[in-house]
Amino acid sequence: MWGDRARALRLGQALGEHRRWLEAWGQLSRQMEDLTTLVELAEEDETDASVRREVEVQVRNLEERLTQRRLESLMTGADDSRDAYLVIHAGAGGTESQDWAQMLLRMYSKWGDRNGFEYSVMDVEPGQEAGVKSVSLDVRGPFAYGYLRTESGVHRLVRISPFDAAHRRHTSFASVFAYAQVDDLPEVEIQDSELRVDTFRASGAGGQHVNKTDSAVRITHLPTGIVVQCQSDRSQHRNRDNAMGMLRARLYDHHKREEAKRLQALEDSKMEISWGSQIRSYIFQPYTLVKDHRTDVETSNVQAVMDGEIDKFIAAALRDRARRAPD
Repeated sequence: MWGDRARALRLGQALGEHRRWLEAWGQLSRQMEDLTTLVELAEEDETDASVRREVEVQVRNLEERLTQRRLESLMTGADDSRDAYLVIHAGAGGTESQDWAQMLLRMYSKWGDRNGFEYSVMDVEPGQEAGVKSVSLDVRGPFAYGYLRTESGVHRLVRISPFDAAHRRHTSFASVFAYAQVDDLPEVEIQDSELRVDTFRASGAGGQHVNKTDSAVRITHLPTGIVVQCQSDRSQHRNRDNAMGMLRARLYDHHKREEAKRLQALEDSKMEISWGSQIRSYIFQPYTLVKDHRTDVETSNVQAVMDGEIDKFIAAALRDRARRAPD
């Protein structure tokens, strides 16, 4: 253990995962015992409506937590339990697509709030008139990557444009990519000679100090051409550390894809992230519909989806992936 840091990290991570699962199921078991006691009280006094209401509340809560545990049991990938970076890019189309990227940022922020994930904006490139050209989020919480990797792909919006004086219908695209945070993986090695580091003044909101000093950091990995940047902090050192964390995640993802190519097993994931293959459509006019093209799950409640209610799409994608996985 002391002489093999990589093995120690793997065992420590595995131990943490086992402990987390045991604690989660222990909590469910205790919740079930409490619910059984409540049911017995309700049966003893059938006239007490307050006890019956409490039973109904506890049953719904238990069902929600069981559903979450079942979904997490489908996340069998080596990195599914990790924190994630979520990157949103506006597609071609100028202001329309940039506004759509901003709407997706709000949707995922609302989803994070609903599910108890911590998130922060690492870097944002504002649009020229509205919205954002690109934005990077640091998302932290159990299985953040396992959930969000199902969202990787192209998202299509159809609506009457608020930026078109003629009120014509427009179609906009934005891409979403999720990367696992892999700071603790020793195999992701980066040499200083492989990096070009540029500093510049942060753009957009952030306070006078942020905008008046070269605190923003852009790092280019020369062998692969991968570029990351961070401007969320006043400290150049912290921005560099955050950018390096994202670079490790991007390189880890890059290496996994290269290995998959060598094993001739990348065709499905290529289709998931190619610009011409939308994973989901959001239609605001002439009717309201959100449809996931991978699983055919759909809903007409567009507003709820834009307020972060995307769990049904994530759950369906996880089940579909588990069904298609080789035995």
